[in-house]
Amino acid sequence: MKQDVDFGDRTDPEPDIWRDLAHNMTEASSTETYVQRFTMAVEYPVVFTEGLFEPGNPALADTVSRHEPGKRHRLFVILDGGVARAQPDLTARLAAYTDHHKARLELLAVELVQGGEGVKNQPDIVDGLLRRMQELAIDRHSYVVAIGGGAVLDLVGYAAAICHRGVRLLRVPTTVLAQNDSGVGVKNGVNALGIKNFAGTFAPPFAVLNDFAFIETLERRDKIAGMAEAAKVALIRDDAFFNWLEANASALARFDPPAMRYMIRRCAELHLRHIASGGDPFEQGSARPLDYGHWSAHKLEGLSGHKLRHGEAVAIGMAMDARYAVLAGMLPAAAGERICHLLERLGFELWHDSLGIAAADGQPAMLDGLREFQEHLGGELTITLIEAIGRGVEVHRIDRTHMLAARDWLRHRAARNGASRNEAPGA
Repeated sequence: MKQDVDFGDRTDPEPDIWRDLAHNMTEASSTETYVQRFTMAVEYPVVFTEGLFEPGNPALADTVSRHEPGKRHRLFVILDGGVARAQPDLTARLAAYTDHHKARLELLAVELVQGGEGVKNQPDIVDGLLRRMQELAIDRHSYVVAIGGGAVLDLVGYAAAICHRGVRLLRVPTTVLAQNDSGVGVKNGVNALGIKNFAGTFAPPFAVLNDFAFIETLERRDKIAGMAEAAKVALIRDDAFFNWLEANASALARFDPPAMRYMIRRCAELHLRHIASGGDPFEQGSARPLDYGHWSAHKLEGLSGHKLRHGEAVAIGMAMDARYAVLAGMLPAAAGERICHLLERLGFELWHDSLGIAAADGQPAMLDGLREFQEHLGGELTITLIEAIGRGVEVHRIDRTHMLAARDWLRHRAARNGASRNEAPGA
């Protein structure tokens, strides 16, 4: 029996839609599909400065108040414990800065969390941050300020993204790796169920504030580790930048400030350009072109018990994938050698004994990284390799024999160079 549907008094610019909907509700056999489509502009500044928390530097205050200049903005700061130890006066400087700019800024609290990848393995820390945000009445007009390395930025970004379905996040990266790569992107996450970044969000920050002064306080190993992402983005996107890295490798290896500043800024620019123009900023497809060398790197981090820094694992992954491309006939051998030589000149060791660990079935555990890499996005396996310096290419199949030969080539190279690391757990 046909029913009349009354939508009440309504002024609608598209009355046909409502007529069709009424018809659909009375015809059980009909199917109507409405496609909802809208676009949303995403914009966030990435600031490069020095002395961010010096009272005379307006970068932080200006960035926070850029949309609402007449308002006093509330800040909840979450600080990497490693940064706090390296700069014990930082909390006092934060308080002095916000007091100097008290017409625009209010510092609610400073909370410390441990730094390093291990922090992403502790779900209770996220819960604790959420409770603290509730206590401070953090809302969508408040700011969560994350100061630290990439792991802390990932963790805090995740907590901020799920608080009230997203509160404003200010990232202050303090490592080379975070300033030139992870800190300028749109991803947040924590490790869960034994898988790296299994829980996470895509949530652009309100702003990123890079202060080069933080780099000067880093340990030598952390300065080197961050350069891997510069080599990576040069290899897949910009041969001129790779040539610059080769020409300035000695300056970078001694952490010459002008060279370091340029390397960080250029690397960040290339990452930002890809996010904006690559066509898939939230990774809805099967490819992650910016993750060259990462399929094995993510696995090696876990296999090493996180003794390997992320950048160190990426350097090994890039070297192995470069050699694989040579063995597969995709890349000239001379180009593969240039890649490995540059990484070694920057200070990377291209072998770790975790590469030799066997899985329960006796097969190399490293190769499980291919399956895990595919599962993270779904779809078909898509690995970025390079066919020339500055030009990446996607492949959907990896020859295990060639990959193991590439691994063994790295082992022999390291033995010749005397660069093998200490044995990894379970090796």
